[in-house]
Amino acid sequence: MPRFATSWLLCAGLAPLAWQSPALGDDWPTRPVKLVVSHAPGSSTDIVARYIATQLARGWAQPIVIENKPGGQNIIGAQAVTRASPDGYTLFYGTTSALVSNLYTIKGLPYDPVKDFVPIRFIGYSPFMIAATAGLKASTLKEALSAPGKDGTGPRVATEGAKTFSGILANTLESMSGARWTTVPYSKSSEALQDTIAGRTDLVVLPAIVVMNHVGQGRLKALAVSTASRLPSMPDVPALGETFPGFGLAGWHMLAAPAGTPASVVARLNRELDTLLAKPEIARHLASLGLDTDPALSTADQNRRFLQQEHATWQRITRQTGLVPE
Repeated sequence: MPRFATSWLLCAGLAPLAWQSPALGDDWPTRPVKLVVSHAPGSSTDIVARYIATQLARGWAQPIVIENKPGGQNIIGAQAVTRASPDGYTLFYGTTSALVSNLYTIKGLPYDPVKDFVPIRFIGYSPFMIAATAGLKASTLKEALSAPGKDGTGPRVATEGAKTFSGILANTLESMSGARWTTVPYSKSSEALQDTIAGRTDLVVLPAIVVMNHVGQGRLKALAVSTASRLPSMPDVPALGETFPGFGLAGWHMLAAPAGTPASVVARLNRELDTLLAKPEIARHLASLGLDTDPALSTADQNRRFLQQEHATWQRITRQTGLVPE
């Protein structure tokens, strides 16, 4: 049985009326659509969400209104969407943490990422990058992972903290490789970058969009992007899957809606996003914002399978690293 079957069975008595309602058919939307973004205004995720919303609503008679609800590891925004009426007028600009990883890192999560949302369309990967200080002799990720470091205890790896995506990725790499290193947590990515550029840490694990400018200026060496295969926007940077075959761990963005949102609305949004993301100029602009699209993740079935695979990945990471929800 599909994972959203329960929601549809509960609404079965209302289904005939929903299909006959013009607001949910060709005339939708007849009023502004709210897009909840669980990140702060001006953040990288917010910038991408606003761009997608602007492009998507161009052919509509109604606007998409952004509602920022940051905080609580995306919980505030996600929970607001789960409490909204599933009428097609509230959408969620979801990311990895809100739709998958929170389930494995936060104890007593007040919503269910699987049951409370219906995926509409994958937007793109927001990959992380493993980069080295320019003075590190290692030229590949494998060499860097086994580097002795200045004090002989292995490389010092700068992250954004143990429970962040950056820290979890670093700990996963340490576990898989059997490497011996020292993780150095920072509260600000800018400080992690500066210490790695200065050579006070050997490696840094941060979003690729944050690191690439420093790589281009020769202040850092790109060792790997965190996806299973190379990205079109960074064809010269090895993928993590080249060192650990088949493995990748990247952030991503996905448009979603409250479970129970009419299938007609979900299908229409999926089609329109598919058309939008297939445009080369849109893909290029998203790449400039740090997001790589994937044409293999366009249909509803592909998106559901993708989410299932992500849950399996995070379950495996939890076991490998001993990650305990807090």
